Amino acid sequence: MSVTTEQILAALAQVDDPVTRKKLAATPKTVQMTLDGVDLTLNVALGYPINNGVDPLRKRIETILSPLGVTLRGLNFEQRIIAHAVQRGLSPMPNVRNIIAVASGKGGVGKSTTAVNLALALSASGANVGLLDADIYGPSVPLMLGLKDRPKSLDGKSMEPLVAHGLQANSIGFLLDEDSPAIWRGPMATQALTQLMTQTNWNDLDYLIVDMPPGTGDIALTMAQKVPLTGAIIVTTPQDMALIDARKGLRMFQKVDVPVLGIIENMSVHICSNCGHAEHIFGQDGARSIAQEYGLPWLGALPLQMSIRTQTDSGNPTVVAEPDGAAAGLYRDVAREVSAIVANLPRDMSALMPKVVARKT
Repeated sequence: MSVTTEQILAALAQVDDPVTRKKLAATPKTVQMTLDGVDLTLNVALGYPINNGVDPLRKRIETILSPLGVTLRGLNFEQRIIAHAVQRGLSPMPNVRNIIAVASGKGGVGKSTTAVNLALALSASGANVGLLDADIYGPSVPLMLGLKDRPKSLDGKSMEPLVAHGLQANSIGFLLDEDSPAIWRGPMATQALTQLMTQTNWNDLDYLIVDMPPGTGDIALTMAQKVPLTGAIIVTTPQDMALIDARKGLRMFQKVDVPVLGIIENMSVHICSNCGHAEHIFGQDGARSIAQEYGLPWLGALPLQMSIRTQTDSGNPTVVAEPDGAAAGLYRDVAREVSAIVANLPRDMSALMPKVVARKT
């Protein structure tokens, strides 16, 4: 008895994807196949970076197809990261499929270091990634990426992003002298951020990571209300004072209908650079308890480690400075989890919505 393409699709739809932890999205749009008798070749599109590792998924597909009596001559995976839904009334930006805000609620918790290494980990996994420094008053991305040039403008109206370690990046720090403060009131600061966001020629990004300013002030609120965000990540330390502000940050995003993708506990444990002794200086599992309290994904714990600070301050962050190290592995784990969560979100349907035009009669 010959097998049909419909039977193959039905079988594939029963495969548990080990990355998303959901059934494989097997449709004629995501699975291309060539069936010649019992010889089968498959091309499967995935909604997350395929460098995250597809060998476990490959084995599951081979196992579920075996009873059908087909001979799998080829199984290829294609990365197809799509735009996902944003706040009501907004649409994704051109050339940017998903914007992810990395926020903290307060300063001093290592949010910028986390954002930079998360962006680099997503890039290393095969995604096309950008990084926007939204901290107008305290930009740190230029230092962390080792960039000192100013963005070029080819048309006098827009800016070309600078590139470091494969990341496209922009920051108000590129436009100001290193020791020049941005002495601006809220409206001017939010206008500057809007220009950085919309007047940068981002080139075909799967993810744009936004390093948010601390707190829930004008700039953060503008980002949450007027920028089409796929979701937000909250970074905190396990310290009680940081956790209080982390709650405020995540509640801000929830109030404006931005999905909180999860919580990261930074500086979770201090690793002595001499003896390797581990000590929970700021407490333990505080962020995990918040994740449980609000029913949010727990994205992982990152260490308080001297090398992370020195590498990032030198413009060569941990993920690229020591890619095979334990700390870089933790950042890659977080990036893998984030990309899986995003892949499971509803897709953007704004292009299919009818446009309402008011006319005088």
